[in-house]
Amino acid sequence: MEPVELVKGLVFRPVLTDEQMVNFIFYDPQTVVPEHAHSEQQIAFVVDGELEFSLAGDVRMLRKGMVAVIPPWVPHAARTYDSTCLQVDVFVPPRAELVKVIDARLATTAQPESSSLPAG
Repeated sequence: MEPVELVKGLVFRPVLTDEQMVNFIFYDPQTVVPEHAHSEQQIAFVVDGELEFSLAGDVRMLRKGMVAVIPPWVPHAARTYDSTCLQVDVFVPPRAELVKVIDARLATTAQPESSSLPAG
């Protein structure tokens, strides 16, 4: 899947099935993910680097090998400081907002390229 940048400095590479989504997330330094909540369950694994993670107001620094479990509709946010971070998220069911972005991107790339030749 082509990368998707929803927030400046935050690049998603989602892998999607009918039942779940695995999302590889790359954070640049000084990236802020505003507080949000969604109906999907989420498990976030920090693969490399570190980020500050807020879950229902509980703020912790997550480092390589640490995991956060986010129940549906629980507010959460994240940010990096001076380092990058690689995080892998699992969403069950697939995160609806990302599915819409993927569908829109696929619809755009499926359009035939316009020709510069005159018709007829």
